[in-house]
Amino acid sequence: MSATLRRLATLLAVLVALPVLPAHAATPSIPDRIATGWQTDRIFVDSRIAPAIPTTELDRIRAESERAGFAVYVALVPRTPYLREKLYDLPTLLQARVGQPGLYIVRVVSDDYWTGVEQLFRPGGLKGRDITSVRADDPQRRQIVDDRPAPQIVRTIQQAETAYDGRPLPPAPASDLKPPRRADTPSITDQEDRAAFIGLGVGGFAGFVLVLVLNRRRRRPATRPKADEPTAYRDQIRQQADQLIRRAARSIRQLEKRPNLSLTQLDQRDDANRRLEAARTLRADQPDDLLAVTGALVLARQAQQAVGGTVKPPCFFDPTHRTGTTRVAWADGVEVPACRTCAQRLHKGKTPYGLQVSRSTGLLGRGREVVPYWTLDPEDSPMVASGFGALTDDLAERVCKRPEDVR
Repeated sequence: MSATLRRLATLLAVLVALPVLPAHAATPSIPDRIATGWQTDRIFVDSRIAPAIPTTELDRIRAESERAGFAVYVALVPRTPYLREKLYDLPTLLQARVGQPGLYIVRVVSDDYWTGVEQLFRPGGLKGRDITSVRADDPQRRQIVDDRPAPQIVRTIQQAETAYDGRPLPPAPASDLKPPRRADTPSITDQEDRAAFIGLGVGGFAGFVLVLVLNRRRRRPATRPKADEPTAYRDQIRQQADQLIRRAARSIRQLEKRPNLSLTQLDQRDDANRRLEAARTLRADQPDDLLAVTGALVLARQAQQAVGGTVKPPCFFDPTHRTGTTRVAWADGVEVPACRTCAQRLHKGKTPYGLQVSRSTGLLGRGREVVPYWTLDPEDSPMVASGFGALTDDLAERVCKRPEDVR
């Protein structure tokens, strides 16, 4: 009996000791680590890259943040597989953890190349210009150096200030700009002489070709060839756009039926209505144009997303694909959102096929060729100029403000 009691006592002692044994806690996620760091310092620097960042860079970022009329949260982190997939969503994830309005900036470094995302969250009820629209109008946006973090972050804070209260955007200091490209240019006199000779040559050749064309037209009736529009999937895109327009309208009505809408929900409703109106404008004004039909699809899809509070950019290369969840480097070092399929093709060194449209070719514009849409003149279409909203999230404003510019 005593032996049995001893064994029970030993077992109870083990059970009592178990709760006090140390547990292995899971490693906090990147958003959690950043949000925790911001509790003590709004300039978060990942410990893996902290030794490589000069103090002068951090001091400049901190000084510019303190001058802003709103809270500025900055995170400097190394590129990781997680960030390759979730970088675009990170400002939203961080703001959800912090719960405060302000400018959320995330800068990622890889091999001395800095890039990242940012988002401006205003207090409930306040409206203003979108920061992406301010950046698109900034003539120096592509000249800012990317080998250190402070120049980009300082410029982003200045752009956010312009978006927030309309203050003028100051010029960037020369030390923050890439050196201008040097080229041996001829003198003004040589340029004028060369232009004159080229003009004479081109004019003579154009006149000769025009005479030949007119002679051929006299010999046979003029038959204007029908444009070879890439219509294989245009009808399908049109159907998808119309379906999404109906779904977005239904989602907005369901949101409006909710009692006691918050200020955030009212903003979401207004944003969704704005995008839906632009989608309907495109469908009404250009019902058979491929660019307009695709733009309507994108805007209707974003209108439905706006009801839920999260609007994602389209794939820059083909806006009919899934939304652009991955940022990839494109021409002139510009990063654009891309779907997984297009991003994988780029990583293999190949150009995505993209949305194909037709354009006029030849001296008299009588020929047609099928090309990626981004090769068209951006002045002719708000869809091309904004990459269907992938470059700047102001496609709805461009469409409703300047309907005559829709191709």
